[in-house]
Amino acid sequence: MQPTPRLRRTHRMLAAAAGLATVGALASAMPASAGQDTATPSHHKGSGRYQDVQLLSFNDLHGNLEPPSGSSGRVTEQQADGTTKTIDAGGVEYLATHLREARKNHKYSITAGAGDMVGASPLISGLFHDEPTVDALNKLDLDVTSVGNHEFDEGAKELARLQNGGCHPKDGCYDDHAKFRGADFPYLAANVTDEKTDKPILKPYWVWRKNGVKVGFIGVTLEGTPNIVSAEGVKGLKFGDEVETINKYAKVLQRQGVKSIVALIHEGGAPVSQSYNYDCDSPGPGSGISGPIVDIAKNVSPAVDALVTGHTHQAYACTIDDPAGNPRMVTSASSFGRLYTDTTLTYDRWTGDIARTAVKSANHVVTRDVAKAADMTALIGKWKTLSAPIASRPIGYIAGEIGNAGTESPLGDVIADAQLAHAKSLDPEADLALMNPGGIRAGLTYAASGGEGDGVVTYGEAYTVQPFSNTVNLVNLTGAQLITALQQQVSGANEAAPKILQISSGLTYTLDLTKTGAARVVTDSIKLNGAAIDPAATYRVAMNSFLAGGGDGFAELGKGTGVLVGSDDLAAFESFLTANSSATNPYPVPAANRITILK
Repeated sequence: MQPTPRLRRTHRMLAAAAGLATVGALASAMPASAGQDTATPSHHKGSGRYQDVQLLSFNDLHGNLEPPSGSSGRVTEQQADGTTKTIDAGGVEYLATHLREARKNHKYSITAGAGDMVGASPLISGLFHDEPTVDALNKLDLDVTSVGNHEFDEGAKELARLQNGGCHPKDGCYDDHAKFRGADFPYLAANVTDEKTDKPILKPYWVWRKNGVKVGFIGVTLEGTPNIVSAEGVKGLKFGDEVETINKYAKVLQRQGVKSIVALIHEGGAPVSQSYNYDCDSPGPGSGISGPIVDIAKNVSPAVDALVTGHTHQAYACTIDDPAGNPRMVTSASSFGRLYTDTTLTYDRWTGDIARTAVKSANHVVTRDVAKAADMTALIGKWKTLSAPIASRPIGYIAGEIGNAGTESPLGDVIADAQLAHAKSLDPEADLALMNPGGIRAGLTYAASGGEGDGVVTYGEAYTVQPFSNTVNLVNLTGAQLITALQQQVSGANEAAPKILQISSGLTYTLDLTKTGAARVVTDSIKLNGAAIDPAATYRVAMNSFLAGGGDGFAELGKGTGVLVGSDDLAAFESFLTANSSATNPYPVPAANRITILK
């Protein structure tokens, strides 16, 4: 069992109330939950029946303590006239202020997360194994969160340390005055069990209580976590079905007399619109969202009153019918601390359940036009001082913005070329390199992030791009295997949401998006340095250790032979930029034209 979280402060320091009104109230009345006693208990006669409980939530912070840059630090807002505008958003100094303002005049307020609070973090947090982010979450008064896949980037033992505290086993303590205290809030991992004991590695659920009001939280991550995390990070663990796990623990909570239940799920969907305030219940409940969370929501027990989700980095506040046919709120607050969700749960003191006819929810922008929270400014200052000598070191120069967006991105080309260059330094026979798009966490911005000057790439910026500490591996693949791997980008596990590998210079092919499945990859168009790939020939292929382990649904890449393990991917990226750019000859922005896309 994990230790009970430290007692929260009863009174919060709050500023002015947020001015955004919540939307999305369910219009139609719904029947009471099955088996629910709607009669008025005698001991409640004369007392107030309903109590509004505020649920503030966010997800996929990924250690973004400072305001994220570029498109990662903006959200799109739909205007009344149908046009859209972008708003700069994010940064824990502002998130803290917004949350504290939102809590004002709400005596019953809970703050919850839906995973990936840490992992794939900028250097200011990642360099210190995300201790700074856990400290920030403590100051944000986070009450509870589910784990996400990135909580397993450094393995279960490191996750336990983030929960329980203590100094890092290799790097020791970073604070001369006190050891790391760990999270004040519980991490929930109901569907993550130890292979040997079959028991959850962390708490499966947690109950918030105040003045007789009880709200239970069940936390799960996506069942497919082992497919998107390094094998070492999930060694010895089992990841169970999300729906089965939530339904199991909903019954456990009900047996304990907890009838108001919220599921924190690190899995999500894709809304029709990229505007955070898009009404995805128009023209009908749940019509504006697709993806894995839809099936999950349709099958999770009606005993669960709301679903707080994440993983896809999208923004939505939708209703999706539960198995009983009643609308139920499903929310997600984008990523990187750019939004938070404010949900009102109306608690029925007579039944102990949520009156779902009154549930309403909306996403709000973490704008940067409010006062910075002083405690967060101090926290960032502390860790920036410690990281500055490493973070500010210049490693290269760029001629313009090199982004990571698009089917083939300019930065994807640079990273693939960097990995091929590193591979050739290990083995001159290296032929090509492949890079997974999800491993490129940010673009390289041209504008200076500090005092380094425009166009200067610092180590800290490069770390933000590639924070996973993967190695660059070389493997032998036949031409047939290479073709199969390219087909796996758009078929099998990746058919619904293609994962297009970024490719090194010399490799070209056509991607026909008018077709379906593996046929999208035009086989006879695949060429290396102008020559068609020979299915019977053997090619020396570079990739990061995550892909070499078959991650992201690329099982064929996990079958490579003749493995040679090189340096870490960030070091390869740094070496490439240093060798191929200078202040007078900056690295040009790639054309990103290696893949011909037909639509």
